[in-house]
Amino acid sequence: MIAHLFSRIGQRHLGLMRIGNLSLPCAIGRSGIVTQKREGDGATPRTMLRPVAIYFRPDQSRRHGFALPAKVITQMSGWCDDPRSPRYNRPIKLPSSLSHEKLWREDSLYDIVIETDWNRRPAIRGRGSAIFIHLARPGFKPTEGCIAFDRKGMKLFLSLLRMNMRIHIH
Repeated sequence: MIAHLFSRIGQRHLGLMRIGNLSLPCAIGRSGIVTQKREGDGATPRTMLRPVAIYFRPDQSRRHGFALPAKVITQMSGWCDDPRSPRYNRPIKLPSSLSHEKLWREDSLYDIVIETDWNRRPAIRGRGSAIFIHLARPGFKPTEGCIAFDRKGMKLFLSLLRMNMRIHIH
């Protein structure tokens, strides 16, 4: 199954994901969709992504028949975005002296997170880390390069998610 993600004309940080006959609004990177992704550029890469794992906060989301391997987010869960580190673009345990994102957030954006295979094997330093699918800020404000759905959209996306799904970002 292939989902197709397009940016909206004139609003490069807003996207529309099409899965069969369903269209889901989403937020994407503040810089829109780009061919050459770089760490910190705020862009969503033009590529084909494969969802590989789901992370969730057990106090905010219940584990239920996910189509992908599921991992619990704790207050010690982080993601390394330090291009100098051998742990670049991988989960890490906090606290850490490496540059990182905390997965346990107070703003609920990462209550449920779908990890994609962006820049994974091998991780090329500086090419960008953590193109996640996560919950959107109110009004679908731009992301740092990730894909973000509102809660209703995330619930629908999760119901359609399959191991063999690919997301084609146009």
